[in-house]
Amino acid sequence: MSWGPITQAPPARGEPADPMSSDRAGHDGANALALALAREVFLPGNGLPGRWTGRERFVVLASGFGLGHTFLATWSAWRQHPGRCGRLWFVAIAANPPAWADFRHAHQGTALQTLADELAGSWPPLTPDLHLIDLDQGRVRLLLAFGDASRVLSELVLRADAFYLDIPADEDPSPSVDDRWLRWLPRLAAEGATLASPAVHERLRQGLRSAGFETTDVPGADGGQPTTAARFAPRFVAPPPPGRRPLERVRTVAVVGAGLAGAAVARALAAQGLAVTVVDRQPGCAGETSGNPGGLFHGVVHGHDGPHARWLRAAALHAERLLRPMVADGLPGAVDGLLRGEGRLSASAMRSLIDRLGLPADYLDVEPAGPGGRPAWRYPGGGWVSPPALCERWLAAPGIVVRYGRSVASLEPAGGQDAPGDPGTRGWRLLDAEGRCLAEADAVLLCNAGGAVPLLAGLGGAGADIAGTGGWSLQRQRGQTTLLPADLPGLPALPQPLADGGYAMRLSDGRLLCGGSAQPDDDDPALRPQDHRQHLALLRRLTGWQGDVDPATLQGRVGWRLRCDDRLPLLGPVPDARPAAAAAAGARVGPGRRLDQPRLVPRLPGLYLFTALGSRGITQAALGGEVLASWLSGAPVPAPASLLDALDPARFIARAARGQPAD
Repeated sequence: MSWGPITQAPPARGEPADPMSSDRAGHDGANALALALAREVFLPGNGLPGRWTGRERFVVLASGFGLGHTFLATWSAWRQHPGRCGRLWFVAIAANPPAWADFRHAHQGTALQTLADELAGSWPPLTPDLHLIDLDQGRVRLLLAFGDASRVLSELVLRADAFYLDIPADEDPSPSVDDRWLRWLPRLAAEGATLASPAVHERLRQGLRSAGFETTDVPGADGGQPTTAARFAPRFVAPPPPGRRPLERVRTVAVVGAGLAGAAVARALAAQGLAVTVVDRQPGCAGETSGNPGGLFHGVVHGHDGPHARWLRAAALHAERLLRPMVADGLPGAVDGLLRGEGRLSASAMRSLIDRLGLPADYLDVEPAGPGGRPAWRYPGGGWVSPPALCERWLAAPGIVVRYGRSVASLEPAGGQDAPGDPGTRGWRLLDAEGRCLAEADAVLLCNAGGAVPLLAGLGGAGADIAGTGGWSLQRQRGQTTLLPADLPGLPALPQPLADGGYAMRLSDGRLLCGGSAQPDDDDPALRPQDHRQHLALLRRLTGWQGDVDPATLQGRVGWRLRCDDRLPLLGPVPDARPAAAAAAGARVGPGRRLDQPRLVPRLPGLYLFTALGSRGITQAALGGEVLASWLSGAPVPAPASLLDALDPARFIARAARGQPAD
């Protein structure tokens, strides 16, 4: 489900201290009113900053963002508090987010300008997505949901410790406001969660009590704003479905694979304070699929804005936020935009599609004469980086130990040869071909492309499909790249990478890299002159280059990528296929047990998967790593629930239960 299009907040007017837009009024100006609301209602009404003292993680969910005053005030209070939590998550829903310039202007010359400037440096395009922004060296994580609350709330996957409910204080909320928030509070509230609102009427109190909250009226200090404060104390809390449950008491994790997927996952897990061990059979990182000297990252656009387009858009925007400062710090690459040719639509039709989807120009634009003279999509935040260099940086993060040259042959429950999935079993061992233990951890994350399938299939013994791998519709594709020397006469400058049935880019050392071949189920490791010829023809079509070179003299690289038929990765906890097999055989799988939604499918505890990234490894790796780390640890997940279902390895079991085809 798409939340778009997004309507930008009205442009700001006047000086920062003056009233600036439709939700700002009063003689003291917008900033003073918004800060007063944060400091007199939301923070004290939730017992902050005291309640986050000593906590490893604390999550705030705010019903609005405005121009960011409430968030900045909370961040400021967190920085000043000596007992602050290890990591502060602030999730805010913004139906009408401000433009970057308006946000920055609102805080010029104020006490919060330093914090606002840091956030402005990572301000995202106004697309209908979740945007994860790391601040204060990653200790503060802002998750912005650009969309209307009526559509966003059902898509959030989190447990909030505190709610900032900004219902107007001077009038009763309409039933629609109640429906938007009170309906979802029980699912989103952590144990003992608190809530504060400037609204103090009986309708709100009744709604909160029905949602499982105990309410208290708090008079305003010195005639200030009164508050409705509440605490979550329900008689019963339904457990999350199997596919959404975090792993209890996890401290150590093992990641199999040191390519883009494994390195991104390891980095995200280590940032959440977990001890990470990475195991890879190669002598160094990015030794297989991720070993090309350059690779592209960018989004896509589809007329229906379905899961594929939404996932790659969110992933590309996150990749840009993460990679831009790394490239500025010396990572080989460039974040200067990318052109992708369009083979069907005219330039005017492309613009009409952008307008209909409401996508902003800083995410997507149209180039009337792109590669080969055809119209092209311009992705201003797209670009390229070196996958091996990126993997090396990610794996150098604190808390990660890498063991190269070790091949994992099988997985075993840490308790011994007990049946996988036994609730009494905690943790897993990684074993080599001789049965020696390479690593033991509370959780194992398989990020080793096609190598994950035999490891999971081997869990059942005698061919039993315990992990549901039989329904994954995977295809292994051979790909070859072509490298042209930097001193080859007449080579095009290529200030931006080009993509259209293949790709071409200039590397940092001046060489030109081309690619695009894809041969299914082809295991030939040798460089093929015919593939080089194909890439030379591609370069001529994209750039008009008239040169020629003997393909036999060219360098390149052969690798294999894994893809699903639905073009989405396998991302999430590994499903337990036994209930599905029992249901298919006509057996009951448990009272009230359904398997027609991925989140309802039981899981093998402590096993997770991130594979089948296809040719989009750089684009997907960073956000996929964050999603998987949050999924495992119980932190807010930076992807909507509907997208998690679309990426979930259990999606094929759910489709079979609904009688739908696997692709």
